[in-house]
Parts: sequence; structure tokens; C-alpha cells
Amino acid sequence: MKYAPRHRIHTFLATSDIHLKNKLKITRKECIEKSVAAVKLIKSLGVDDIEFSPEDAGRSDKDFLVEILTEVIKAGATTLNIPDTVGYLMPEQYGELIKYLVTKTPGADTVTWSTHCHNDLGLATANTLAGVRNGARQVEVTINGIGERAGNTALEEIALSTFMHKGFFNIFHNIDTTHIYGVSQLVVKRTGMIIQANKAIVGANAFAHESGIHQDGVLKCKETYEIMSPDLVGVPSNLLILGKHSGRNAFRTRLETLLKSNPSYDSKILENNEEFQKLFKNFKKLADSKKKGVTDQDLYALVDDFLNIKKCNEFYILKNIHVTSGTNTIPTATVQLIDLTGNVNESSSDITEENEELTGNVITDAHIGHGAVHAIFQAINRLVCVNSVLRTYELKAITEGSDAMGRVVVRISEQRDQKENSSGNVAILGEMKEKERLGNSTADVFRGEGADNDVLVASAKAYINAINKLMSAKNRQFQIQSPQ
Repeated sequence: MKYAPRHRIHTFLATSDIHLKNKLKITRKECIEKSVAAVKLIKSLGVDDIEFSPEDAGRSDKDFLVEILTEVIKAGATTLNIPDTVGYLMPEQYGELIKYLVTKTPGADTVTWSTHCHNDLGLATANTLAGVRNGARQVEVTINGIGERAGNTALEEIALSTFMHKGFFNIFHNIDTTHIYGVSQLVVKRTGMIIQANKAIVGANAFAHESGIHQDGVLKCKETYEIMSPDLVGVPSNLLILGKHSGRNAFRTRLETLLKSNPSYDSKILENNEEFQKLFKNFKKLADSKKKGVTDQDLYALVDDFLNIKKCNEFYILKNIHVTSGTNTIPTATVQLIDLTGNVNESSSDITEENEELTGNVITDAHIGHGAVHAIFQAINRLVCVNSVLRTYELKAITEGSDAMGRVVVRISEQRDQKENSSGNVAILGEMKEKERLGNSTADVFRGEGADNDVLVASAKAYINAINKLMSAKNRQFQIQSPQ
């Protein structure tokens, strides 16, 4: 903490009678004593920036809140955060609570008052803004409103609401709103938590107009149905419609615009001509299959898919899959991988001309499963000899329409036993004494991601991406255990 430019320690203790009696099993007096002791301990460590929160303040007695907050101010607290922990209060109630505490608490003018609202009733943003109107000058928020249960207050909603109504709130902030969309997309990509299309400000439909009367109004004057412009939050303008007839220049121009507007990407990827050619080849393949053109989200998915492979050590690359499945058919998958581990087995063959720059072998195997995806994963397990457990599987259409790209996110871990695991995977280990020597941990979970027009191909890509990460971790562990 001491190396952080603005280090702070935040401590909290529940103050509602519900929590005191049923969870903590302490009296109000003991609650005050423990809270003061915590603040004093932090103060004794040389930390001057101390935040205290009375958890479940929304259901706590107001006068008791005044009493405990008075004492923690005396002990050294500099920020008082008032959480509506279960999202219970209405905006008027939360605003009145902040005003009451700011007015009644001795020393209130020496501290910063903060909000922390949950969205259980869909009122987190409204409650936070009510708190700001009544004296709060710090707001605790999250990107896209992610958080416990129904989530927390969304940063983007507070940033834009106060920006658009400076006079009403009589405050200002120095947030660069043009980065909001890019950061939102980064959080979606890193967490796998997709936001709904009609999410305020950062949703896919936030600046879309489908109704005829809306479209007519926007074409005549944008302000008729847009209170803010897309570029205000960093949504790239889409002047070029990319399709199967688009060339390299149009593709590069559009990609440069997208990557520069999104902080989660390094635009230098386009400086490498070889990598750009691979991306363009993938783009043309996608464009040929899209009837309505390639969207920005499709392009992000293309880049993500490319970077997912690039960023991890590649042990296996998907070459081909063939799946048979149906109502009265046992799902069967045949999978071909390019094996870059240097191992040679009975299923190996020379590498194809398409990937001649790689030094590996094509390995092939097949397996049945409970469904098409399960059969693919089982076939991959046989080929890579990894006893994996599928922890989670997420499939999301990136855009609308039957030709939409699908993004698959999987999380896997490895187990040593050869029994069928809880998710239905069967261990395909064989004789793996050397691999067993590398060691593993069932607590380690590896995330894989893949995108494709064919969700089965996307599933295979995601699974192999996770396998490659798992094997990279095992290799690192082996190198640590067996130093040169």
C-alpha cells in the first residue's frame, strides 16, 4: 500500500440491527468500540486517508449512525461511506439519509461523504445521484454496473448524468468520457460478463434508432432523439460499411479507428504486415459469410480471436472439425489439430501446405458425446492427453441475425483421477507418467476464448485456447521444480 500514490485503507462494520443481532451477535456499544478500534489501528500504521463504512446503513437507525460516525471521525476517519448494501432504499429516502447525516454528525465538514449503492431494485444510479444532490462528493461505482447480486452503480451512468446536468448537480468531474466505451468493452472481454443491448450509454443499442419516426427525426436533426453524441463516450463512428468487396485499405482504416479508440488494444498490431495479412484473410472469410456486412463488434471479435492465440504459447492449433449430430443420432466429432509439442504418435501426419511455416504434425481423433460440443471437447482431450474439467461454458452472439458471429468462453481445470467428473468429461490420460510429473492443481482455472460464425468451431477454438494456457502453466511449474 505504501507505494501507491494515493494509498488508503477502507474498513467497515455492519450497523443495522438485522446484522448486529443475527450476523455479528454484538450490541450497538460493541459495534462502536470495534469500529473505533479499527480506525485507530489504521491510524497507528501511519495511514492518514481512512475510509469507514457502516454496512447496511440503508436499514440502520439514523441516530445510531450519527453516534458511530461521530466516534470514527474522532478516531481519524477522513471519508465516511454510506452503503445501501442490499439496494433497499428509494432515491428520496437515500438522499434524505445523506442529508440527515451530513447535517447532524459533528465534524461532518471535516470529512468526505461517499455513496455506495446496489442495484437490487434497479435504483443504484438514482440513489447515488440523490446522494450527490445532498452532499456526497465521492461515489463508489463499477464499470458496466457489475457487482454483487444485481450489481452496483454504473460509472458511465453517473459520469454522463452529472456531465449532462452540471447546473442541476452543481458539481464537475475530470473523467475523460471518450474512453468510457472502450473501457466498457475491455471489462466485457476480461470478465466475460456481457451487457444487455439496451444498457444505457454503453449498450449496443444505445445509439441505434429503429422506429421510422425516430430515424426520420435523427436524419433531420440528431438532437431530436440523441441527447449526447456517440463520440462523447468513445463509440466509433461508422462511416465505412465493410463487406465481402472491401479491400485492404478500407479494412485497415476501419481497424485503426477501432483500435485507437479502445485502450484494451495495441494499435501496433497493424504495423506487422504478416499479422495484418492474417487478420485480413480472416476478415475476408467472415465477410463472405455475412449478408449484412461486417460490424464493429465482428471486427473486435476477429482481433480478440487472433490475439487469444498470439498471447499464449501454442501447443495445439485447430485445423479442422467435423461433427455429426441430430435427433436420433449419437453426436460424434472428428477433430484435427496441429501438434506443435514435438510429440509424434500414430495419428500424426505431415503438416499441410497452408501452415507450412509451422513445425508440427497433424493429429486426428474422434469421440462421441452427449451433444456436439461435448463430443468435440472429448475428442480434443484424447488428442492432447489432458484430463480436464469443464467448469463453465458461455456462448454469446456478438451481433444480431442468423449469420452472427458467436463468442464462446470456457473455463477449465485439470484433475488427476480417471473417473468421470461432475461436468460429464471423461479423463483421457493413458500412460502419462511424464505429464503427471509436471504436477497440477484442481484450484487452477484456465479461461479460453474463441469466436467464429460457426459456434461449434468457436467452441473448439475456446477449448484449445484454454488447453494451451493450462499446458503453459504446467511447463512453467515444471521449470520451477526442475531448475537447470
